[in-house]
Amino acid sequence: MSCLEHSQSGEKMAALYRRYVTMVYQICLMLMKNVPDAEDATQTVFRKAMEHEGLFRDPEHEKAWLIVTARNECKNQLKHWWRTKRAGEEILQNLTWEQPSDGELWDLILTLPEKYRMVLYLHYYQGYTALETAEILGKNPSTIRTWLVQARWKLKEMLEVEEYGRG
Repeated sequence: MSCLEHSQSGEKMAALYRRYVTMVYQICLMLMKNVPDAEDATQTVFRKAMEHEGLFRDPEHEKAWLIVTARNECKNQLKHWWRTKRAGEEILQNLTWEQPSDGELWDLILTLPEKYRMVLYLHYYQGYTALETAEILGKNPSTIRTWLVQARWKLKEMLEVEEYGRG
């Protein structure tokens, strides 16, 4: 690789990082449930992106690849033997990161099981359709639609309980 090619490659990687670091970090934090592990996973995802030989078809393919890679990296880290012997993890509500503008709703989303958090995040915060979300997560589209409906019902119930508690 020539010096010019190496420089262009570095610029492309830096641009990829700037475009997607927040999204990848949020996914990792949502799955890892603590800042240091989320930071490590995010770093690993972008290292894998640097090592990725294939070309991305388009920005959506690039984004989907990063989402799947982040999810897989977190799952692999969570399966690692030393994590099972570790003392308790931080509670999701104590997470600190740049939250979406709907803070109260986001706090409730973080209390949901992972499958619901992930589909809500991909659908509402990243703008993927149920079909695209199904492809990214390797699930049946009807399963994703069911999870979205169930997640919305759970959120509605939690909001009603919260509203009742204030009233």
